[in-house]
Amino acid sequence: MNLVWFRNDLRLDDNPALYEACLNNEAVQAVYVATPSQWQQHDEAPIKLGFRSAALSSLSKQLDSLGIPLTLLEGDDFKTLPTLITDFCRQQKIKRVFFNRETPLHEQQRDQSVTAELEKAGIACEAFNGDLLVTNPVTTQNGEPYKVFTPWYRNWLKQLEQSFTAPLLQPAPASRQSSKKAINTDFLLPGSQPFRDDLWPATEQEGLSRLAKFANRRLTHYTEHRDYPAINGTSTLSPYLASGLISPRRCVAMIQQASAEQGFDWRESSWLRELAWREFYRYLMISFTQLSQNKPFKSNPKEWPWQPNPTALKAWQTGNTGFPIIDAAMRQLLQTGWMHNRLRMLTASFLCKLLLIDWHEGQRFFMQHLIDGDFASNNGGWQWSASTGCDASPWFRIFNPETQSRKFDADGRFIAKFIPELAKLDNKQIHAPSATLRKQVRYADPIIDYKAARQRALSSFETGN
Repeated sequence: MNLVWFRNDLRLDDNPALYEACLNNEAVQAVYVATPSQWQQHDEAPIKLGFRSAALSSLSKQLDSLGIPLTLLEGDDFKTLPTLITDFCRQQKIKRVFFNRETPLHEQQRDQSVTAELEKAGIACEAFNGDLLVTNPVTTQNGEPYKVFTPWYRNWLKQLEQSFTAPLLQPAPASRQSSKKAINTDFLLPGSQPFRDDLWPATEQEGLSRLAKFANRRLTHYTEHRDYPAINGTSTLSPYLASGLISPRRCVAMIQQASAEQGFDWRESSWLRELAWREFYRYLMISFTQLSQNKPFKSNPKEWPWQPNPTALKAWQTGNTGFPIIDAAMRQLLQTGWMHNRLRMLTASFLCKLLLIDWHEGQRFFMQHLIDGDFASNNGGWQWSASTGCDASPWFRIFNPETQSRKFDADGRFIAKFIPELAKLDNKQIHAPSATLRKQVRYADPIIDYKAARQRALSSFETGN
């Protein structure tokens, strides 16, 4: 009997652990382990747990059609898992456990502890890479880890060209099936809350369908459309990648297929570069373990210029800063569990640079509300915005919310959608309403003066860096 331990890989397609477990037509079971206290420590969003609950329910039905029962186990945190999983394996007479590796330090330590306990009990473990496109170390000529994206990307792309293999197909139903049957196929993870399933149907089929439609219809226009939040120009695949309903390798295969059909070089795809950023942040987590401990990448001889400001933080969190593009973005997050990528940069810059609030506050709030919360990418994005990270935005780069709003939401469609009180303003007024208009429509006054806040940030970072 083999056991597949599912984690951030809730799919049948291109799942190395599942594929290998089923390879020799042996009987297979599957488990997913809930760790509610650990999730709280990691700021997992309740709606992401809701999405994952629905994904597990769908996965259970898929596995059932293959004769593989999926069992939900529950431990309090990662420390409880060695005993919990080993006891389950003994009860079910499991001989081998298969799983796909994860990147953050706590997850690596968890896997080492569980593997040691299982092997002590005579149960073999086999670990695979289901989340990385390039599994060999991508290092400089001196064998050192890269600290800048662009040279890393050139090396990474070269290795990807040489090593890329076609995604694995989902296993066929086994003739030898487990005598154990699934108790139920409806999962509800502890701490989960309802999510917008009209926006994010939590099935592998939906993820693969979105990927195919994006590759066939919008991929070639991705570069020109990706920065405009009112346009459906991005892939909207991040929730499916974050919980592993689709694999990054399947994404690259679809880019290659689209390039062959539409006549462009797949290696020049700007969306491939975005997938590479996702992998770069994982590479950094592996190479620099302090990132998994929420420490800044840059060690600074002086203090960073962060200043606690609970009132301003609350205004930012609730979308009431008085800056329409910032407030619309934050309300999009609160209402949908997702935020457009350019708006993530704008809201992060606003918090760290214009309010001088510690980036940890923003990182935590995003993880607690994002349906696509991904620790490595979220940490990397926030440290980029705060100028504390590897290959970060220069400390003197400060986005002007009004300028960005006029450039990327010129007609105010996005702002009007999420701030209905501003919907009747014209496309000149909506980006920076006058005091009179704000009072008339009951919209917040700006919590800062942009020019003064920008100058304060430049002075603070100049003396602190």
